[in-house]
Amino acid sequence: MPRHLLSMADLDATGIRTILDTATQMHDVQKRAVKKIPTLRGRTIINLFFEDSTRTRSSFEIAGKWMSADTINITGKGSSASKGESLRDTVRTIDAMGVDAMVIRHGASGACHQVAGWVDAHVINAGDGTHEHPTQALLDAYTMEQRLGSLEGKHVAIVGDLTHSRVVRSNLISLRRLGAHVTVVAPPTLMPSGISTWSERDGFDVSHDLDVVLQGGASAGPIDALMMLRVQKERMSGGYFPTAREYTVGYGLTRDRLARLTDANPDLVICHPGPMNRGLEISADAADAAQSLVLDQVSAGVAVRMSVLYHLLAGEDSPTEVGAPTSNTEGSAA
Repeated sequence: MPRHLLSMADLDATGIRTILDTATQMHDVQKRAVKKIPTLRGRTIINLFFEDSTRTRSSFEIAGKWMSADTINITGKGSSASKGESLRDTVRTIDAMGVDAMVIRHGASGACHQVAGWVDAHVINAGDGTHEHPTQALLDAYTMEQRLGSLEGKHVAIVGDLTHSRVVRSNLISLRRLGAHVTVVAPPTLMPSGISTWSERDGFDVSHDLDVVLQGGASAGPIDALMMLRVQKERMSGGYFPTAREYTVGYGLTRDRLARLTDANPDLVICHPGPMNRGLEISADAADAAQSLVLDQVSAGVAVRMSVLYHLLAGEDSPTEVGAPTSNTEGSAA
C-alpha cells in the first residue's frame, strides 16, 4: 500500500483487489449486532471537510469509530480557514498535534496532493475539486462485484456530467484495472476537453447517444452496469444544456428507458454516487428499482473505508486479526 491514498493511480490491480477483499471482511463486521473492533485503538483520524458532504464524511467517521480510532470532524466553516488562514497553515497546525491520518475534501483539484507534501500524517483524498474521489471508485467496484461477480469483461456505461465529475476520473482507472469495458456518455458540452486523446490512451469508449449505448450498440456490446452521474449545477457558471427537460430527454434514466433496459437484461444494475437529482438525471422509478444499488453503495462505503484505513494505518503490522471484536464490547450493546 502507498503511504497516502490520493488517486486511484496510486493502486495497481493487486492493490485494488487487496482493499476489496479486506472490505468483504469489514462488511461482515458491519452486519454484527456489536460493530466494534480494536484494530485502530489509540489512532487519531481527522476528517477535514472544506466542502459539504453527508455520505462521505459520515462514512469515514463511522468507519473510524467502528475500528476504535478517535475521530474528529472539522469543516471549513468551523476552522481557522474561515478567518483567512491558509490551507498549509491549517493542516500543519493539525499535524503538529500528532494525528495519524487526515481525510480531506477540498474544492480545489490537487489540494490533497499538496497537503501530503506538508504533513507527516497519512492523507486520504475524500474528493478534490473535479480531480478524483478514489474511495468512491473503490466502493463502486465493490458494490458492482457483489451483484455481478468479477468485473472482468463486464461493460459499464457512465452517463452524465463528466466535465465536473471527480467520480468518473477515479472510476475509469479502477474499472479498467479490474478488467471492465467502459463507455462514457454525455452531451458534447459536458465532455471534458481532450476526451478523444484521453480515451485512446486509457482504453475506454465515448458516446453522445445514450439510447444507442443502452440498446447495445456500443462497441463493447450490451451493458451490464449503468452508472448515472449527478448534474453538478453548483459548479456550472454557464448554460451547459438548454433546459432541464431537454437534458432528461437526452440523457436521463427515465421510466421508459428503465423499462426497456430491464426488459432486455433483468440482471443489469444501476449505480449513482449521490446525491441524486431525482427527475433530472434519474427518475424516481429508476432510483428505487430492484436493479438500483444506490443504498448498497452507501452501505459498502463504510466497509471499503474501514479497509482503506486498516491498510494505511494498521496493515500487516496490526497484531489484531481483522474483524476480531474488542474485548470490552464483545457481547454487549455498543
